[in-house]
Amino acid sequence: MSKILSPERKKEIDEKIQKSKEIIREAFQKFRPEDTVVVWSGGKDSTTTTWLIRQVCVEDRIPLPKAAFIEEGDTFEETRALVERYAKEWGFELHVLFNKDVYDAAGGRLNAEVLVSKLNERNQREIREKLGLNIEKFPFETESYIGNHLMKTVPLNLFIETHKIKAIFQGIRWDEHPARRNDKYFEYVPEGHLQPAHTRIRPILHFRERDIWDTIFAYNIPFVSLYYKGYRSLGAKSTTIKLSDKPAWEQDLEHTPERAGRRQDKEQMMQRLRELGYM
Repeated sequence: MSKILSPERKKEIDEKIQKSKEIIREAFQKFRPEDTVVVWSGGKDSTTTTWLIRQVCVEDRIPLPKAAFIEEGDTFEETRALVERYAKEWGFELHVLFNKDVYDAAGGRLNAEVLVSKLNERNQREIREKLGLNIEKFPFETESYIGNHLMKTVPLNLFIETHKIKAIFQGIRWDEHPARRNDKYFEYVPEGHLQPAHTRIRPILHFRERDIWDTIFAYNIPFVSLYYKGYRSLGAKSTTIKLSDKPAWEQDLEHTPERAGRRQDKEQMMQRLRELGYM
């Protein structure tokens, strides 16, 4: 599906694409591709970011970075299917990151009780030392404070440690959430307690939500069918809702909040989660 943009709008989009490519090229001047990874959730932003990275690698004839999909245990099947399909078609080495220890302790059931004593040493330390929680049990909820950390941040940090990753590409934008408005294109994260040192690279910060959709349609970038159904921002499957039946790009993107369909207590604690390493 393609969209014909006006010459003026096409020029605006291409200028934003060019800026993103400059950031990506600067990243590959600083880091070898094999020392980098793109975190690919299957959403519109991360898929556009991954597409841009591939464009640069093809144009400059350099290897692709690794790709990582974080399986949180409450995932839309459509997002993982898209990532698996296009990782193969585009030539990315895909890694699925999964904190199976926590998932198994919950018996694979949302809201099931997880006994901290049943978790491995690393997860117990993350709860006690990183989160500062002195608890014996907690419900398995992937969008909760503890669930976000254990199911998303921890497996990403373990991947960085295991694969000696020096930089990660993130598909986030300034306009997406107040906690991201001051983000920089390059951010060095120093080594900390249970946190490996790495650099975060954000090539699409300057894109707005409308820019993403115009880029997707202008260049036939794939996206999951959930956006057709009215979802605008995709989080955990059990807690993400759609607030309209209109396709995402036909909604009032400029005057309504993009993440209103996400679990709102998580949205309110986003800054704290990011201080712990969440993206």
